[in-house]
Amino acid sequence: MSVFLLKRFVSFVATLLAASVVVFAVLEILPGNAAEVRLGPTATPEQVAALSAQLGLDRPAFTRYIEWVGGYLRGDLGVSVAYDTPVWSLIAERLRVSLPLALLAMGLTVVVALSLGVYAAARHNRLGDVGVMTLSQLGLAIPNFWLAIVLILVFAVHLQWFPAGGFPGWNEDEGGGLWDGLQALVLPAVALAAVQAAILARFTRSAVLDTLREDYVRTARAKGLSRRATLWRHVLRNAMIPVITIMGLQFGNLLTSAIVVENVFVLPGIGRLVFQAIANRDLAVVRDVIMLLAGAVILINFIVDLLYAWIDPRLKGGDA
Repeated sequence: MSVFLLKRFVSFVATLLAASVVVFAVLEILPGNAAEVRLGPTATPEQVAALSAQLGLDRPAFTRYIEWVGGYLRGDLGVSVAYDTPVWSLIAERLRVSLPLALLAMGLTVVVALSLGVYAAARHNRLGDVGVMTLSQLGLAIPNFWLAIVLILVFAVHLQWFPAGGFPGWNEDEGGGLWDGLQALVLPAVALAAVQAAILARFTRSAVLDTLREDYVRTARAKGLSRRATLWRHVLRNAMIPVITIMGLQFGNLLTSAIVVENVFVLPGIGRLVFQAIANRDLAVVRDVIMLLAGAVILINFIVDLLYAWIDPRLKGGDA
């Protein structure tokens, strides 16, 4: 088990390092200059050069990369050019919205998808199966932003059950509260979860159907175990390995696809921060947020690998 963990940890660190090189290099070759954006179109070349030196933009790329990685390891992400605020403060403030939104959307995705996927597999080629597959196909075809607009029109404008946008905060000092904050995240979470639930439901159905054909399932049924008990006690756990893979990827997708949905609902989250930072050519914020999202995806995949070993002990043998 220790060898398995060591291999996975080394792979985790190497992937993080590779991701940091790619993120830094891609943003480095983009045209434009943060100093030019900050000073405006009327700035002289001398003023741009002076501010570039002050911001450290005139130093070699390798030096700036080492300083950036070192700052990341120390928790010092630098200062935003557009906001003149520490980048970590901006990210932490926006994570108070984006992280609960992603967790709520993922929770909805898992509950809906696993229920529908198992239900469809248990009624293979019957009406229930056809209904779930049709519903999932619709979920795959509908864009997140379009569904978000429809949800606003139906549940916020006409029924007035939920707010149409904005975020009141998590406490009374911010003008809101826990319940108000959750209400503001329900419609965005549904918009994010719809596509992900459709994908996961189809994978769950396929994985459960494959597992139902195994010999040990027929043996369990022959011994008198009910179909429901066989399905939930034996089949689902063994079918979870490919399903967990998709779950890990989907949580990363939820964090990244929130950029569009947060802008539709005017939520002050990570997605809106990236959108504004790109418009302001604030590369410090863009680079740090993208690296944070990439690191989150890599960390989730690392956790998924550990879950594999817990679900299927055979993977600890060294061939995993």
